[in-house]
Amino acid sequence: MLDKMPQGVTTRIDNDAARRDRSVEHDVVDLYEAPMWLWHWVNAAAILVLGVTGYFIGTGTAAMLGQPSNSLVFRYIRFVHFSAGYVLTVGFLLRIYLALVGNSHARQIFYVPLWRRCFWSELWHALRWYAFLAAKPEKHVGHNPLALLAMFFMFTLTSAFMIVTGFALYAQGSGNDSWQYQLFGWVFAIWPNSQDVHTWHHLGLWVIVCFALVHIYAVIWEAVVSRRSIRSSMISGEREFRG
Repeated sequence: MLDKMPQGVTTRIDNDAARRDRSVEHDVVDLYEAPMWLWHWVNAAAILVLGVTGYFIGTGTAAMLGQPSNSLVFRYIRFVHFSAGYVLTVGFLLRIYLALVGNSHARQIFYVPLWRRCFWSELWHALRWYAFLAAKPEKHVGHNPLALLAMFFMFTLTSAFMIVTGFALYAQGSGNDSWQYQLFGWVFAIWPNSQDVHTWHHLGLWVIVCFALVHIYAVIWEAVVSRRSIRSSMISGEREFRG
């Protein structure tokens, strides 16, 4: 009877058995849903493209031989930058939607519970742990308090700032009648000199770069030192805690 069982059924049975065995040895928690994985990697790719092209837009490219009008390199750089900006913006709006309809972990990057007393005690413990002053970390299924602060202030708020200032700068080329200027032209009421907006937008790039470096470091730290998330939560959607 078992010999005649379809291969797909036996595969699912074997996978379920392996999952149960793994859950006995380690704590495995379903953390992120599939749309979150997709958003994470598309967003990461958009930020990488924006960072590289934004750097060249802010600092300029190497001198080209011949007439500048015959070279379209900078035009292509700007086009790729603007396209990635639209991807980032749409992704950010979809991320807000996921926060509204998803699980509690999908909402973590949009607020920091500063009003909770336990937040500050857990933040202090996280700081001591990363400073090698605590024997072991506290067990958090989602982000720990230190990660919440970094995600909210260095990523969420900075991403929103980059989207607003980016479209404000884009509106200078699209004209005062464009929807970009109608929605984001108020930025120039704060900074009448567009070069100031350029400068703040460029500084935002380096905030995102610093966040990305800290984020990657923290992922490796959690996997090696804290012995959790051995497999990336943004690949499997699961967080694994080892003893």
